[in-house]
Amino acid sequence: MSTGVGSLSAEERQSYRAAGEALRTVLDEAAEMVEPGVTQLEVAEHAERRIDELADGTAFPVNISVDDEASHATPGRDGDREFGADLVCLDVGVHVDGYIADAATTVDLRESPDDRLVEAAEAALDAAVDEVAAGVDAGDVGAAIEETIEDYGHTPVLNLSGHGVDRYDAHTDPGIPNRAVDRGARLEAGDVVAIEPFATTGRGKVGEGSLTEIYSLEQERSVRDRTARQVMAQVTEQYRTLPFAARWFDQSRAEMAVRRLEQQGVLHGYPVLKETTGGLVSQAEHTMIVTEDGCEVTTA
Repeated sequence: MSTGVGSLSAEERQSYRAAGEALRTVLDEAAEMVEPGVTQLEVAEHAERRIDELADGTAFPVNISVDDEASHATPGRDGDREFGADLVCLDVGVHVDGYIADAATTVDLRESPDDRLVEAAEAALDAAVDEVAAGVDAGDVGAAIEETIEDYGHTPVLNLSGHGVDRYDAHTDPGIPNRAVDRGARLEAGDVVAIEPFATTGRGKVGEGSLTEIYSLEQERSVRDRTARQVMAQVTEQYRTLPFAARWFDQSRAEMAVRRLEQQGVLHGYPVLKETTGGLVSQAEHTMIVTEDGCEVTTA
C-alpha cells in the first residue's frame, strides 16, 4: 500500500506506527490467553501491563466483550468471570505520545461453531480496507462492510461505527458506518481511522446494559470531597481526555468517588453495549492512515 500521508508529519506518522506495532504484540498475546478457565481480569491486566511496557499508555481500558456484548465491557476490580464456551471480542487501544492505535479480534471458544461469524467480521474488515483511499466516501466503505457480512448470512451492527482517531482522542471524525449510507464523510489523505465491522446473529442493533466500568472526563470543575479531588487530579494528569477503568484506582473509596463524579456530570460513563435481541457479536478492527491511493494499516 502507498505511504503518502498528506498532512501528517514524519514524527506523527512514526508515532502512529509505533503505537500500532505495540498494539499488535499486546493483542496477539491477549488472544493467546483467552481459554476456558482463565478470568477476564487476568487477560485485561496482562494486556494493560504490557501496554505500559511497550508504549506510553492505554488509549482506553482493554475491552473484553462476550457473546451478545459488543463494546465497553471491561472487568471490575474484583472480577472473577471465567471464559467458557464463549465468543470473545478483544478490543485494545494503545498510544505513543498521544497518537493512538485501536484494533480488535474475536476468539471463538464455542464447540464446533458452523455460523462463520468470526470470519464474517474479518472478511468485512478486509473488504473495507480495500475500499479506503483519499476521496472515497465513507458510505462506500460501509457498503462493502454490509455486503460482505450479509453474504455470510449475518447482519452488521448498524448503530456502531468506525471512527477517526486523533492525538489523545480515541473517537473523532470521520465516522465510518457499518452499512451503506448516501452521504458519508469524504476521506482525506492524512486521516487516521479505525474501521471496526461488527457482525451479529441478531437484528443488528445494540443498546445500553446496566453495567458501567469505563469513564472519561466530561468537564473539569471544583468538587468538595477530598477523594473526588484526588480522582480528578489523577484523571487530568494521567488520562486527560482518554477513557479509563474504575478498577485502575487503588482504593475502593476512590472507585466510589468515580461513580459520584459521573452522577455530578464531571465524568462520562460508558455502559456496556449489548445486542438488543441477544444475538452473538463478532468484531474485527484495524487502524490505518489514509493515503492518496489506499491506506497504510498500522495495526497489521
